[in-house]
Amino acid sequence: MKKKFRAAVVQMKSSVNKEQNLAYSLNLINEAVKNKAQLICFPEFQMAYSPAEQKPEELHKIAEKIDGNFISKLSSSAKRNKINVIATLYEFIDTNKQNHKVFDTAVIINERGKLESVYRKIHLYDALGFKESKKLKAGSIIERPTRTSVGNLGLLICYDMRFPEISRILTVNGASILVSPSAWVAGFMKQEHWEIMLKARAIENGVYVIAPNQLGNIYCGRSMVIDPFGTTLVDMGNREGMEIMDIDNSRINTIRRRLPLLKNRRTDVYKNYIDVFESES
Repeated sequence: MKKKFRAAVVQMKSSVNKEQNLAYSLNLINEAVKNKAQLICFPEFQMAYSPAEQKPEELHKIAEKIDGNFISKLSSSAKRNKINVIATLYEFIDTNKQNHKVFDTAVIINERGKLESVYRKIHLYDALGFKESKKLKAGSIIERPTRTSVGNLGLLICYDMRFPEISRILTVNGASILVSPSAWVAGFMKQEHWEIMLKARAIENGVYVIAPNQLGNIYCGRSMVIDPFGTTLVDMGNREGMEIMDIDNSRINTIRRRLPLLKNRRTDVYKNYIDVFESES
């Protein structure tokens, strides 16, 4: 793992045309490499924007298998450019079109172009007037963090950020950087929730949080990078494009020594209450 490395965060306005979005993504990878980035992180729904009026069967036609053209092209670019890539897609696993639903999937592609991790979003955004479960299927596995040349990366997606359990599980299993590709919907108090929770997840776990977000359509932008003490390193506001920043992995251990939240946890006490509380809820 590199002590310091350069990362690129992408804030994009995906169109309904996946080929257009793929071409844009490949161009940004090339640009990131020119800026000496060793990791590039794309937002949720990188493959395509799915308007509210789009039917599940129409989205299913856009979706691909994990070894389809979209990820294959990104993997080839990662290998050619020697860069780690966090990407997202609408994924179907087989040709059975039951309910026409697809997975909202994020992947880690290493600098050799190898697909290292596949995470299918487990918390679907059925809240605040939205119902992602009409089009999407929920995953059921929290993928273990992936060891890469830039650090141990843990994946979550957008609405997952509202559930602190997943960030803590990833952290105690070795994640030093949480990457949350997102398409955070704009609305009353939504940007405040976004910033507060990104900072909370970083502080309580002593990790970097990288959160590339969608911009435009119904989304709020504000792609952010937060350090392990809660300092905002990047806030892209409403600017489309890419931000390059330097990440210092040594800061993780420095902060964890000063603020030993993980070490000070009382798991010996917590375990006595988990089953009790769950049975009473």
